[in-house]
Amino acid sequence: MGLDVSAASIVLPSERRDMDKKSRKKKEMRGAESVTHATDRQAGNPAEPVKMKNKEYEAELFKLQVELVKLQEWVKKAGARIVIVFEGRDAAGKGGIIKRILERVSPRVFRLVALPAPTERQKTQIYAQRYIEQLPAGGEIVIFDRSWYNRAGVEHVMGFCSKEEYKKFLQGCPIFENFLVSNGIILLKYWLDVSEKEQHKRFLARIQDPSKRWKLSPMDLESHRRWYDYSRARDAMLVATDTPGAPWSIVPSDDKKRARLNCIADILSRIPYEEVPYSPPKLPPRQKPKGYAEPKLRHRVTAQRW
Repeated sequence: MGLDVSAASIVLPSERRDMDKKSRKKKEMRGAESVTHATDRQAGNPAEPVKMKNKEYEAELFKLQVELVKLQEWVKKAGARIVIVFEGRDAAGKGGIIKRILERVSPRVFRLVALPAPTERQKTQIYAQRYIEQLPAGGEIVIFDRSWYNRAGVEHVMGFCSKEEYKKFLQGCPIFENFLVSNGIILLKYWLDVSEKEQHKRFLARIQDPSKRWKLSPMDLESHRRWYDYSRARDAMLVATDTPGAPWSIVPSDDKKRARLNCIADILSRIPYEEVPYSPPKLPPRQKPKGYAEPKLRHRVTAQRW
C-alpha cells in the first residue's frame, strides 16, 4: 500500500513556473560540479551518498510511523497475525530499526521478542518450541530481534549445536516457515547487511561511549574476529531458507537513517492493510468538584533540577 500524498506535495501552476526558473539556475551552478562527479565515477571512485539531514530524516520517519499506526488499527480490526524477523551481524542496526517501529505504536499490538540464551530445560525441547510460544494471536504483530535463525548463525559458528542439528535446521526451517504462512501468518524476514569497515567503526564507538558499552559482549568481540566464518554461515542460511513463501529481504545498513526508512517502508508495502476510518471522539465535560479541594502535599516530591 502506498503512502498518502499530503497537501503540501501539490504544486500550483504559478508555483511550478517559479520552481522551474530556480531549478534552471541551480543546474547551471552545478554544471562544473556534476562533470567532476562523472569523472570520479569513470575513474572507479563512486561518489559517497549524500548524508541525510536530520530534519529530512525525522520528517520522513514521522510519515512512516503514522502509516504504522494505520497498520496497527487494521491489524486489530482484521485480526491479522504478522511476524517480522530481524537478523544480521552484531552492530548491523537491528535495535535502531525496531526502536523506530515501536516508538509510536501500542505494545498491546506490536510485541517485541528478544529471547535470552535457552535454559537447561529449553535445551531438551524441540528447537523451535520456545519460539512457537511467542507467535502472534489474532490482532498482533510480533517482532523477533533475532529468532530461530540463531541456530544458523551464532550457534553454528560458535559450536553451540552439533553439525547434525545445524543440518536438520537448514532442511526443516523452510517447512516450518511454510507451515506458518499456510496458516495465515504474514511472515517478513529482514537481513541487515553491514560492511566490515562499518561494523568495526561501530564496535569502536561502543567501546568509547559509556552509554553504549552494555551493547558490546564477549560474543560480539568474537563475532568481530570471526567475520568470514559468519559470512559463510550467512551465505548458507540465505541459500537454504530464501523460499517463495518466506523470502529474505536484504537491508543495506551502513547508513542507519536510510536503512530505517527503507526497511519500514518495505514492511508497509508488503502488508495489504487499509486505513480504518477514524471518528474523533468528543471529550466529555469535567465533573463538578462537589466540595473537593487540592490538599497541601505532604509526600516526597522529586527535586526540580530543570
